[in-house]
Amino acid sequence: MADREPIGVIGTGYVGLVTAAGFAELGSDVWCVDIDAAKIERLKAGEVPIHEPGLDEVLARNAHRLHFTTDLAPALEAARLLFVAVGTPPTHSGDADLAAVNAVVDAMPASDSHALVMKSTVPVGTGVTVKRKFAESGKGFSYVSCPEFLKEGTALKDFLAPDRVVIGDDGDWAGDAVSDLYAPLNAPILRTDIASAEMVKLASNAFLATKISFINEIANVCEETGADVVEVAKGMGYDERIGASFLRPGIGFGGSCFPKDVSALKQLAGNSGYHFQLLNSVIEVNELQKRRVVAKLEKHLGSLVGKKVALLGLAFKPDTDDMREASSLVLAARLQAAGADVSAFDPIAEEAAKTLLSGVDMTATAMEAIDGADAVVLVTEWPEFKEINWVDAAAAMRGKTVIDGRNHLDPDAVRAAGLGYEGVGRGGDSA
Repeated sequence: MADREPIGVIGTGYVGLVTAAGFAELGSDVWCVDIDAAKIERLKAGEVPIHEPGLDEVLARNAHRLHFTTDLAPALEAARLLFVAVGTPPTHSGDADLAAVNAVVDAMPASDSHALVMKSTVPVGTGVTVKRKFAESGKGFSYVSCPEFLKEGTALKDFLAPDRVVIGDDGDWAGDAVSDLYAPLNAPILRTDIASAEMVKLASNAFLATKISFINEIANVCEETGADVVEVAKGMGYDERIGASFLRPGIGFGGSCFPKDVSALKQLAGNSGYHFQLLNSVIEVNELQKRRVVAKLEKHLGSLVGKKVALLGLAFKPDTDDMREASSLVLAARLQAAGADVSAFDPIAEEAAKTLLSGVDMTATAMEAIDGADAVVLVTEWPEFKEINWVDAAAAMRGKTVIDGRNHLDPDAVRAAGLGYEGVGRGGDSA
């Protein structure tokens, strides 16, 4: 393999580690920088602090190309492109918190031969602000917006086989260098201005979130009219103008991107003087969808006081341990507020969940969570939950209610075990 441009990656969270692993897999030496000394030591020892399928293997295979440090100096000395992958969580006002991004900008030395490449999701206009700061301080840094489109659970695949690569730049050497880095992936590369690149990320996630909230609204109407949303979504998805992706009803979206990015775009529009009414509805539908589960349980069980409800799955989606904005957080809190006892099982996210879910009985297996339950709620569609023996589950349960919050289970198998099944938008399919 020909020599590849070395790079620096600032921030070793989901985006930073996957970006580092991906470029190392393509042949680049990568200097990974993080202020968390304990995390850097773990990475040096070969420990991966997050759960992402295949990441351990790629990091191990490319260990000779990966350098972990808390010091910016080695990265600046070795690489001219520094990819920024630090967190931008929402503030109380709904704006993105750019404290970590600003800290990176302030830490840069004066240089005409380096560029910051922004992977962190930032508001439109951030690039202009960063460039102004560089100009006012005489640092001479170039700037590129290169938003990430990684889905947790398939992040490495998304990096190595992307739908597109978006590069926002000023037409200088830095944009060309980033484009060259991604060229071996043979993906469509969109070279555009910085503000448009920043908007592509926010608009993409807002649109996908809108599809989810839309199909959840259709699911709710299906429950009232007797239609089956699974069939409805299938029929819609055949239309190439619509597509089947993200037309899967459930109990709301979560994670590190959709809730944050939808709120950030809504806030950005409001700060600019525009009321983005559609996104208000997307957010409202998503929040209400999580709470509809409690109403369904009350329909079957009456008062939830003293009732035991088992939650299957806690992470916001399968194949990750990420609990950020997970539907389980709202659901567990609402159930406890209604007087229910809550047990829960997740095959990966247990440790992360323990610090977030107080008063919940965390079990080692799904059957332990189900034991003695008045109702079972499937929250996260882990594949292994399809393998549950519902005859055994029915014998272990005190009640007979199963709420399938992701339409993931086999309704016939659940009903054959003598249990009542209710999915999302399945035409009032409770027994």
